[in-house]
This record gives sequence, C-alpha cells and structure tokens, in this order.
Amino acid sequence: MEDHSGILLESGTNELEIIEFDINNSKFGINVLKVKEIINPLPVTPIPHAHRNIVGIIQLRGEVMPVISLEKALGLTPNKVKSPLNEKFIVAEFNLLKVVFHVHHVSKIHRISWDNIEKPSELYDVDSSQVIGVINNPDNMILLLDFEKIIVDINPEAGIHKGQIKRLGARERSNKKIVAAEDSPLLRKLIHETLSLAGYENVEFFENGRDALSFLESLANDGKNIYDEVQLVITDIEMPQMDGHHFTKRIKENHRLSKLPVIIFSSLITDDLRHKGEQVGAADQVSKPEINELVLKIDQHIL
Repeated sequence: MEDHSGILLESGTNELEIIEFDINNSKFGINVLKVKEIINPLPVTPIPHAHRNIVGIIQLRGEVMPVISLEKALGLTPNKVKSPLNEKFIVAEFNLLKVVFHVHHVSKIHRISWDNIEKPSELYDVDSSQVIGVINNPDNMILLLDFEKIIVDINPEAGIHKGQIKRLGARERSNKKIVAAEDSPLLRKLIHETLSLAGYENVEFFENGRDALSFLESLANDGKNIYDEVQLVITDIEMPQMDGHHFTKRIKENHRLSKLPVIIFSSLITDDLRHKGEQVGAADQVSKPEINELVLKIDQHIL
C-alpha cells in the first residue's frame, strides 16, 4: 500500500478510491490519497497524560508518529471478540501531519464517484459528527470519516485560528467577491470568520462543488460579466456530489468562467499530490489549516 502511483492518475474525474476498514464490525472508509501505507501493528510506547484517544507512539523508519484508536475516537463500545490477528495500522498523511490509525480489519479498495456519496443525514449533529459522507454499497453501508476533525478533537491547535490572520494587519477587501465550496459547516464558519478578519467580507459559501458551479453558471447564463460578479474561487477537495478537482476542471473548461482564479484549500495538499491540482488548472493550492497562507494567495490572485 506504499505506492499509489497507479491510482486515479487522471485528475478531475469526480471519483475517489477509498480503503474500507472495520471497527467492531462497522464499515468505514478513508480516501486512498490520505494513506501512505498499511502495516501490521508495531509495539506502541504509551505516553503519560496523553489524550484518551491516543494509544501511544511508534517509530517507523526513523519517524515518530502518534497512534490513534479509532474505536475510542468514534465512541464505539469495545468489541471483546475481535481478532488481534486482523488488526492493522493505517499510516496517514494530511493537514501537514503524519498519524497512525489503529483499526480492526482492512478489507478492500472501492472506486466510486463523489456523486454517489450522500451527505450525512440531518439527524446527525453535523458540527460535531465525524462522518462527512455515506456510501450506500449494495452489500453494506460505508461511512466516510472526517479524519481532520478527529485530529482537531485531540489537538485544537491543528485547526484554523484567527490569530494567524491578525498578524497580517489591517486591510480593506470588502468590495471583492469570493465563492467558496466547503462541505463542513464548522469549517465554513471558521473560514468565513477568518476571511472577514482579513478584510474579505463578501464570501458566498456552498457545501459542494456542484452547487457552487451551478451558481457560477447561472451568473454567466444571465448575461452578467462573471469577472465583475466574482473575483476568485476557493474550494476544498473532498466533498459529496462534486469534489474540488472536478469543480476546478469544470470551471476551466467553461470559456465564460475559465479566467476565474481557483485556489484549492484542502488537507490533501502534499508534495506528492500537488500535481493533481495543477492538472485541472488551479491557480494555487494551500494545505489546511494554513489560513494565513490562503489569505496571502488570495491577495496575489484576486483582481
């Protein structure tokens, strides 16, 4: 599982590959792009006074990484009959971090369209839920987890902070219009607050790329000069219905929208994956939670 070079080589297909894994007989998924490798459990060194969801640390090829129990992080009742022989460590990298998730079994890889991933039910408390999407497979239901939130629950400093923006100083950007696609209600709120603090008060938010694209196309269809109405687009990558790469590709393929600068703001921006955004024509790419870097990129690209 170390080499993903043959996986989804083409960007902007609105597809992803997920690794299905089990915890206490429940099915969950993680985007393959977040996974560096899957290994058998290694000896774990406990850390005194660590967060309750952290089992300890391991050393893997000279790197020290925390091990997170997803069973504890998801608040699942321990399963006393699980087989230790099936347990795995998922070594992941996102949000500029490397972490290890302890799971009970890894089963298979699925290639699916974001269009087939449903938003979690309104019965969930979406601000605190750790589920970003529901995959309704013929055999079973798979929950796509919000691993970024699992990390922030353990270490709030790993999230977006207004303090990063205050260091940029006073500014006036309220006449600039930005469209942003972000599926997390909590992150929409944080991004709105931090961009407002940076002077960008006129931001229109959408919870997926499909809705944001429809809005942009409706402006163009109404005969409006899109570049008078919107000066820049920000998008996440992982979103149900339409992901950020496909959203960006659709903008660049539309001659009425193609000159709009698009900045991808995602936990999936790494040196290994940056080429995917470049392939679809993104003007820039910033890794969450580097909100100050995002603002500096907006300053560079906005008209």
